[in-house]
Amino acid sequence: MKKTLEKRLAHLYSGELFSIITFVPVSYFLNYAFPNLQLYTLYSFWVSFILLEFLLLQATIYWYVKLKRLRNENNPITPIKVIRQLHCLKTVNKVMIPTTIVVFVFDVIKWYPSLPLGGLTITFFIYIFAGLEFINYFYIQLSYDNVSDVKNLLRSRKLKNSCMNKDFKRILKLEL
Repeated sequence: MKKTLEKRLAHLYSGELFSIITFVPVSYFLNYAFPNLQLYTLYSFWVSFILLEFLLLQATIYWYVKLKRLRNENNPITPIKVIRQLHCLKTVNKVMIPTTIVVFVFDVIKWYPSLPLGGLTITFFIYIFAGLEFINYFYIQLSYDNVSDVKNLLRSRKLKNSCMNKDFKRILKLEL
C-alpha cells in the first residue's frame, strides 16, 4: 500500500513540476514561431500564464510535501503549517483569477480595433485551464487519471473533494 501511494504521489509531484518547466519553452516557441499571435505583448497572456504557473507550483509543493512526509515519516498526512499556507494562497488565487479578466478587458481596449485574436484565444484557453486547475486543486477533483478513480466515479456518480479541500476541512475541525 505504501509503495502504491508513494508511486502515485511521485507521479503527481513530477507531473506538476514537469508542466511548470515545460510550459516556459513552449510559450517561447509559440511566441517565436508565430509572431503574429503577439503573445508576449499581451498583458493578459502574462497574467494568465503566471496564474497557471503559480497554481502548478502550489500543487507541486503540496504533492512533494506529502511524498516527502510519506518517505521520511511513513505518514502522508499534510502538515498543518503547509495546509494553512496553502489556504492563504487560495485567497491570493481568488484575487488573481478575477484580476485576469480585468487585464483581458484592458488588452481588448488597448488593441482595438486590431485585436490579435489568435493570441487572445490562446490566452483565454490558458486562463480557462488555470481556472480548472484551481477548482481541481482547491475544491473538487476534476482529474481522474487512474482506473481506481474512474471506477469510483462511475460507481458513485459524483465528483470527489480534492485532497487539498479535504485537508482544509481537517484543519478546520482541529481548530474548532
